[in-house]
Amino acid sequence: MTRAELINNLVGKFPYTNPREIDNAVREIFEVMIETLAAGDRIEIRGFGSFEIRVREPRIAHNPKTGEQVSLDRRRVVHFKPGVELRARVDNQQPKSE
Repeated sequence: MTRAELINNLVGKFPYTNPREIDNAVREIFEVMIETLAAGDRIEIRGFGSFEIRVREPRIAHNPKTGEQVSLDRRRVVHFKPGVELRARVDNQQPKSE
């Protein structure tokens, strides 16, 4: 699902709300999440999951195509851990057939 599909889905569920307001709300939620993670803070949404920053230390990797060694710098990456309810609902759902 893309951000546009999410917004269209919400517009369908809340037809009396201005679509521009829904678009602004979705964009603002994502912006706050990005700012929070960039500051190094954790986000926890009960029933959905949590986002946190993890540090990957520098290491030597290799290019699988050429076998050449590549030096990777230390970096911060976003890690998502799904909540219990999300895991249960996903596990019990069958994929949609097209």
